[in-house]
Amino acid sequence: MMQSSFGPQRFTENGRRKVDSVACALAESPFAERFRGRSIRSCFGFAFAMVMLFHSGCATPSYLASRKIRDNPLTQTLHLVGRKGPEVSERTWHTLRRFDLEDQYLRNSSVCFAHIRKRVTENPEAELIYALSELAYVEGKKAEKAGRVSDALNQYGIALTNSYDYLFSDDLGNTRNFYDPQFRGACDLYNESLEDTLRLLCSENQIQPGQTYTIKTEDREFVVRTEMRGQWKTDEFDHYEFVSDYDIQTLRNQHTTYGLGVPLIAVRRPPEDNDPREKYYPKGLSYSVSALMRCVKPRGGGRAGESRVCVLEFFDPLRANQIQLAEQWVPLETDLTTPLAYFLDSPDFRKRNEATEGLLNPNESANRRGLYMLEPYDPERIPVLMVHGLWSSPMTWMDMFNDLRSFPEIRERYQFWFYLYPSGQPFWLSATQLRTDLTAMRKVFDENRRDQPLDEMVLVGHSMGGLVSRMQTIDSGDEFWKIVSNEPVRSADEAIAKLKGDDDDRFKLVSTLFFRPNTSVKRVITIGTPHRGSEFANDYTRWLARKFIKLPKMAIRTGSRLAELNPSVFKDTELLTVANAIDSLAPESPIFPVMMRAKHAPGVKYHNIIGVLENPTLITGRTEKGDGVVEYASAHMEDTESELIVDAPHTSVHMTPKAVFEVRRILLEHLQEIDGKDRVAQLESVEVVDANAPSLPLVMER
Repeated sequence: MMQSSFGPQRFTENGRRKVDSVACALAESPFAERFRGRSIRSCFGFAFAMVMLFHSGCATPSYLASRKIRDNPLTQTLHLVGRKGPEVSERTWHTLRRFDLEDQYLRNSSVCFAHIRKRVTENPEAELIYALSELAYVEGKKAEKAGRVSDALNQYGIALTNSYDYLFSDDLGNTRNFYDPQFRGACDLYNESLEDTLRLLCSENQIQPGQTYTIKTEDREFVVRTEMRGQWKTDEFDHYEFVSDYDIQTLRNQHTTYGLGVPLIAVRRPPEDNDPREKYYPKGLSYSVSALMRCVKPRGGGRAGESRVCVLEFFDPLRANQIQLAEQWVPLETDLTTPLAYFLDSPDFRKRNEATEGLLNPNESANRRGLYMLEPYDPERIPVLMVHGLWSSPMTWMDMFNDLRSFPEIRERYQFWFYLYPSGQPFWLSATQLRTDLTAMRKVFDENRRDQPLDEMVLVGHSMGGLVSRMQTIDSGDEFWKIVSNEPVRSADEAIAKLKGDDDDRFKLVSTLFFRPNTSVKRVITIGTPHRGSEFANDYTRWLARKFIKLPKMAIRTGSRLAELNPSVFKDTELLTVANAIDSLAPESPIFPVMMRAKHAPGVKYHNIIGVLENPTLITGRTEKGDGVVEYASAHMEDTESELIVDAPHTSVHMTPKAVFEVRRILLEHLQEIDGKDRVAQLESVEVVDANAPSLPLVMER
């Protein structure tokens, strides 16, 4: 419930004055005397958190920090930042001495390189090819430092193509030693030569997938053809950033793989058309991309002045983490986390996910409500929709999202979506809006309902988000209508006909009270969810919430107009006119018994993750076991497939490794059931008749 997506708090002078005024209001409130002497938890827990967070002025966490010196695995071995550097490694000096090339290199590196290339052409030797690659990289660094860009590009090209030859040349097939540290060194030389080449090209805005470029240097000519290897368009991205320029600050884990390629941050270009799908992709969205260069060796072994053709490819590591090079399967160097952190650090995303505004001013944040995708929509992967709780935003899911998609078996079959909604409004209103938003999404992406994975959707809800999620799978019948009215009706149409008022007002109210389950949702995971309400929503905190939470004007006006026009229909107008999120979570709210006994969609399965503190503090309370906000008795449900207890407070129970791993287990279980059904369907659909026994059809699995 009380989950903030923000970090450490700080008080401003104005904030202190506001806190003082709120404290006075608390002391003079009509509930002050009633609550004197009660525990901190029951009286001031929520109130204290609300005052602290709203009035302190929030210092939002930074997800990234720029490095002063980019990350480069060759920094130490080649002394790239030392006073005498850059300089070649001791092993390469040994190779030069062994082949009597040391003096020649010191006198004229170009002559030395030509001599090495000639010897390699006549008799390929791994040590010499590696030495040439390292020498060229060092010379490239020196040239770049001196401002000789053309010379630097030439040297990086030599380093890149020779390290590629070291790794893949057929001539070295019998002598290549994969256990030699030099082999990993060749990988690093390839990666860093490619990155430095891309940096120089990007500085002149010359990289655009789908185009062919010719790089002319004094020594040779490189023809570079660029290709996009993913589901992106060739003009999808506005620009690229380099992962090695940044340090992760806030996300718990950084998920990388080691291999060949340069991990990049690809920042999407603002859309120019009116494609309705674009509203599901946040502005400034960035993706993880790995760039890799295939080098086609020219005839004659690459003599000076001869053109070399290279193909620069941009891969999506979510769809491919290894590729085939020179008839070998090669792992890609990838980074899934830094591009995510780059996007989370963008001002546009921070503004869109303002958690405090969503709580205290739902009316202002309503225009940002909706489903959001941080990856391109994939008709072949199952959606996992994550729904945040009270005083929260999709930011709260980023650690779980980051960790879950690090597992290949998860990211290959699932795509992750996020729901943002004004958390200060009653959760049943948010549930109604989610039903509407899911229907609208399906119409945009799969109007003909051909994408089967969309009918295997999994919802994951934290705190109040668990209630919003669970309500997608239940049948209201007339039970919710009975909460507010004694007038008997059997259907939504009867209820609409019974009411006087504007058509739009009547439809909005009735759609909140009458609904059917979304049959596309097959599994719901609730985490720290108050299925029977929370004691934090008591008279005192509800009074405080009504002081600060500005309810959506449209909802208030709709409820007020209908209540005024239909005085004999409604027995309880409070839920229609003044209820906010805190009111909706009160244990005595009549909606919880109705939800508990409501019918749910056939086949839907529920799972529960519950926080239970082993050593609760004074503020979190010591009377009832729970996570400090939601008691175990409220979170526990009898109709779940599984229940996991986690020793964690309410605000972070869904971020714990134990909870993340449990969600992974459930998602894998979901796949097993789906794949099992597919196998059964295949068995039933394929019949083979045995000629020797025509009356007994045999079934063969494909």
